Amino acid sequence: MSVKIALAGNPNCGKTTLFNALTGANQYVGNWPGVTVEKKEGKLKGNKDVIITDLPGIYSLSPYTLEEVVARNYLIQEYPDAIINIIDGTNIERNLYLSTQLIELGIPVVMAVNMMDLVKKNGDSINIKNLKEALGCEVVEISALKGTGIDEVKEKAIAAAKSKTANERVHNFDEAVEAAIESVSTKLDMEENRKRFFAIKLIEKDSKIIEQMKNAPDCSAEIKKLEDDFDDDTESIITSERYSYISSIIDKCVKKAAKGQKLTISDKIDRVVTNRILALPIFVLIMWLVYYIAMSTVGAWCTDWTNDNLFGDGFHLFGIGSSAYEDASGDYDAATTALDAYGVLVTDDEDAVDVDATKAAIEANTNTEASVKYEMEDEETLDTYDIDVYYSEVPANADEETTNAMSYLDAVDYFNETQMAEIDPADYGVFVPSIPDLISAGLDKIGCADWLHGLIIDGIVAGVGAVLGFVPQMLVLFILLAILEYCGYMARIAFIMDRIFRKFGLSGKSFIPILVGTGCGVPGIMASRTIENEKDRRMTVMTTTFIPCGAKVPFIAMIAGAIFGGSSIVATSAYFIGIAAIICSGIILKKTKMFAGDPSPFVMELPPYHIPTVGSVLRSMWERGWSFIKKAGTIITLSTIAVWFTTYFGFVDGSFQMLDESQIDYSILAKIGNAIAWIFVPQGWGNWQATVASITGLVAKENIVGTMGILYGGGDGTVYQALAGAFTTASGFSFLVFNLLCAPCFAAMGAIKREMNSAKWFWFAIGYQCGFAYLVALVVYRIAGLFTGACTFGVWSVVAIALVVLFFFMLFRPDPNKKVKTSKEFLNA
Repeated sequence: MSVKIALAGNPNCGKTTLFNALTGANQYVGNWPGVTVEKKEGKLKGNKDVIITDLPGIYSLSPYTLEEVVARNYLIQEYPDAIINIIDGTNIERNLYLSTQLIELGIPVVMAVNMMDLVKKNGDSINIKNLKEALGCEVVEISALKGTGIDEVKEKAIAAAKSKTANERVHNFDEAVEAAIESVSTKLDMEENRKRFFAIKLIEKDSKIIEQMKNAPDCSAEIKKLEDDFDDDTESIITSERYSYISSIIDKCVKKAAKGQKLTISDKIDRVVTNRILALPIFVLIMWLVYYIAMSTVGAWCTDWTNDNLFGDGFHLFGIGSSAYEDASGDYDAATTALDAYGVLVTDDEDAVDVDATKAAIEANTNTEASVKYEMEDEETLDTYDIDVYYSEVPANADEETTNAMSYLDAVDYFNETQMAEIDPADYGVFVPSIPDLISAGLDKIGCADWLHGLIIDGIVAGVGAVLGFVPQMLVLFILLAILEYCGYMARIAFIMDRIFRKFGLSGKSFIPILVGTGCGVPGIMASRTIENEKDRRMTVMTTTFIPCGAKVPFIAMIAGAIFGGSSIVATSAYFIGIAAIICSGIILKKTKMFAGDPSPFVMELPPYHIPTVGSVLRSMWERGWSFIKKAGTIITLSTIAVWFTTYFGFVDGSFQMLDESQIDYSILAKIGNAIAWIFVPQGWGNWQATVASITGLVAKENIVGTMGILYGGGDGTVYQALAGAFTTASGFSFLVFNLLCAPCFAAMGAIKREMNSAKWFWFAIGYQCGFAYLVALVVYRIAGLFTGACTFGVWSVVAIALVVLFFFMLFRPDPNKKVKTSKEFLNA
């Protein structure tokens, strides 16, 4: 029989860090039955018979939030063998409230007092022996971050679970309260050690407990007597009794440092990063730095290497032979250029040569120092320029950038020696072919049919490969976001944005789902459940997916790289466009009757700063990255197959057949795209390729990159070159904005439908997202296009200006739902 141990504690107490330390890689994530709250379970390292369940972070076992209901139901119904109650030693008084409830469940409890290193650093002290006596359970001091005390907690928890002996109660509430609890307990038909918890919950009038109990006894007499004696409701009476008990524990066990000592490091940092003036600029700078590192430097280098080598031309293992190959390739290219120049002999007016005389002299092998201008095309920038090609020898003082490295006569000698053989990288060092080349060679070897070869190489490999090529960039971004989360700065961002949100009448609670949504929109949408106000919750569900999630990162990187030269500013702007869209939508929607009302109150704890562990950061990165890779292996693969089939099959001359790249405009996908592409003409990208890419993005946002990899990946150039030719900066940014803000993927839409619990509200949310994205993209293209020359002033420009005027009017108009106080009401207030 396996041993079940539950891990319970407040948010930000270090529970996840302890869970990771206890289970390592032996953990799995799912959802609790019937709800979409995340469920984490893992096998204890070194003992696979022990199952650790990481309960959601909660403050109490009262049913105020879905997380609390889920945690309590698990403890009551599943009844684990033991509970490890992890508490934050730097904020012990608040944490002990949950502890007093856990001990009452009748389940063996082992308390792990975390962050003891910070407690000592702050000059405080906790008497573990006294704390153990005051609570009646085992108490161990630990530092989950540094890994100290974890083995002791593990051993005591297993021993407690195997003993199956509940902790003895060592405290009593007020005599009248204890009498009421005892009276209700006698009416309960259950195990003795579970009666106290249920009796207290019945006295508190906990409706969910009453529903769960088939025959809940009548406790009205005990409740009335208590409320009459204390002149208060029973829930408040019990809460007060708990805090009285906790205060007595604090007096016995905790010694705070004398006041007047210098501020902690966290306090000093917070004075800067949460400063009213500096907070927002620092936030912007940090997010720019995150996206700069992920999109323009480290992440870009890794992604470029992956796209150019792993999914491109292959690579030399450890770079062995690459220099020799580059030198040989340079000679081959120079010789080819010289021969091409001789064949073309392009001349200009300033440096004209006698073409016939030059040819005759060269053919006669005389020492002619004539040169011509040969028009070249740069494959990376698509720029054309003239290059000097010398026929007898290259002058020693020639400009290297505009002069070919080899003369015509040297080129003839070169090709005579090499017998016109092309340079094969496999002849130099240890060469590793790219994934597409390996698969293609394997398919050729088995005699694969042309259509199947096309499906696998041009469909699945091109589409999925285009997406997976951005995995390194995503992993770098996930690492940086995990560092911000684990060091404690993400909590500060919520605090900073709450201050901003409140100025516009929005709830700071809405920013928590936004932070969660940077990883994936689905849990971000579900995180809105913590918002009590129904109107605020619906508005949050509608707008959370405006923030770029992990699935949008490859798309952002592709547009920024192909059209904007890998600009970190464009990549970072995507994040702030999402935040601006959320804030502006909130302000405008709050002024409508559907969403009018005061925002929900927001209280949040700021955990102390600490250096995140390498293991925690890497684990967070891997969980997010692996989730993305799995999606690429399933949803995106199926989508790319559909895109390839509809791209390379169609009707030509009345017959249905497989098409080559020159016939793609006759494909099924082209017909569908052309039928609806006119819708996006005002946005500047009304072509069928961009249109169908946006549509496939509704299945999964990564599909945009996969679809573009198929539609723009044909020919001799790269996808980046094709995109640079297909979009201007104005239309490219418009395309980026639309796909950032429009309806999310199907999975997130499903989450919206579940959270709205109404078909009307679901379609309203999807319609608002698509309509908002459409109008913003139109304004972006038409206004930006006037400055860049991408479009001329016309009817759509007038529409764009009118939309801007209407937007600012709705943004700054007085709230019609707010009652203006009369002078008498103002004076009375």
